Amino acid sequence: MKQLLEFLGFLAVLQGAMGLVHEFTDWNVGLVQRIGVLDGYEVYASVVLLALGGALFAAAESCKAR
Repeated sequence: MKQLLEFLGFLAVLQGAMGLVHEFTDWNVGLVQRIGVLDGYEVYASVVLLALGGALFAAAESCKAR
């Protein structure tokens, strides 16, 4: 379970960071800008993904390792 939470946290942080890179540099990276519902809210969605990734890492640390 700990490895799954760490993997999901890594994906969330990676996508959040790539979304911010896309917004500020116009590089075509990440999945956030490809979701039509988030049109105009890509920066907020990227920040939320970064926070979610941090929360998933914290949850992974609170799990007991086997």
